[in-house]
Amino acid sequence: MRPWSRRLLNLAVIAVVVGVVAYALVFKRLPVSSQRADFGLIVAEVMGTGTLEARVEATISPKIQGRLVEMLVDQNDQVTAGQVLARLEDDEWKEQVALAGAGLDAARATVERVRTDKARAQAVLAQAKIDHDRALDLRKSDVASQSDLDRSIESLRVAEAGLNSVEAEISEAELQRVAAEKNLSYHQVRLADTKILSPFDGLVVRRDRDPGDMVIPGSSVLQVVATEEMWISAWIDETAMARLAAGQPARVIFRSEPGKDYPGEVVRLGRQADRETREFVVDVRVPQLPNNWAVGQRAEVFIETARSSSALMIPREFVFWRDGRPGVFVDAGGKARWADVTLGLESQTAVEITQGLEQGDDVVRLMGSTSGLLGEGQRIKKP
Repeated sequence: MRPWSRRLLNLAVIAVVVGVVAYALVFKRLPVSSQRADFGLIVAEVMGTGTLEARVEATISPKIQGRLVEMLVDQNDQVTAGQVLARLEDDEWKEQVALAGAGLDAARATVERVRTDKARAQAVLAQAKIDHDRALDLRKSDVASQSDLDRSIESLRVAEAGLNSVEAEISEAELQRVAAEKNLSYHQVRLADTKILSPFDGLVVRRDRDPGDMVIPGSSVLQVVATEEMWISAWIDETAMARLAAGQPARVIFRSEPGKDYPGEVVRLGRQADRETREFVVDVRVPQLPNNWAVGQRAEVFIETARSSSALMIPREFVFWRDGRPGVFVDAGGKARWADVTLGLESQTAVEITQGLEQGDDVVRLMGSTSGLLGEGQRIKKP
């Protein structure tokens, strides 16, 4: 092919391409979806994902080591504070209580005996004083000898020493009685500890042991939660922190019931953010739960941070960004026209337009395109 023929062919191809592009830009109408800007209610929400937790929960474990002989409750059973949940083998502790009781009886008997000895010693001392006084008077009148007086003094000292000894025995016996009482109390408490009690009203959510198992303090026998206050512990991006506060209303969507909202309320905000995900925990109370629920189940939380009942709004997917600024494509007589806008409140599905649109304006986006972008002045057609 001659050079000039090749050049003519290339020019012809370019002309065809330019013609196709010009037709696409000028004459061809691209299908678009549209939405009219209108006033309505918009609710700004912050979204987070979390798990259902109980405000009060407890791992029920024994205070002493022993063998389980009876489990009185099972998973999903309602329990009350002080209710016996399980029992440990108690034969040994009953025997210890009996021995401690016998020891206390013996200690009390010893106290009574030494108190009787004290009365006897007091009587002996009183008689020794009388004999000493008589011997002293007789010695003054030279009726009694000095040796008689010395013997009375010695008898008086012996009687005083006897009383002091008995009083010491009483103190020791009282100490032994107190020790015996404490020993009995200790074994009675240990015997009572063979019964595992519920610390509060609640629900058994998990059973970890069966009769015959050996259990030790700290090992889980049951998991009990108080159902009076349940909440979602949701992880929320730290950028939303300034907009959140305790008492804000919320709605909760459990993944087991994706089509239903449950009302909630923000209870408290966490004060520590995860250094990796940059999220922090927000606890949202849920007064009503699904018929079937489980501690730890996943849920989405939508916390209301603001609302407006007269907001000019459009769906979120009709807002695009150019050079870091938001804008929309408006239907201007069958052509797409770009309009810069100022955004206000944002919900999960809509956004408020505070500047750049008027009520009744039709915003459009390219149908069948993931980006939805149109060219300025592109001819469009609505379904």
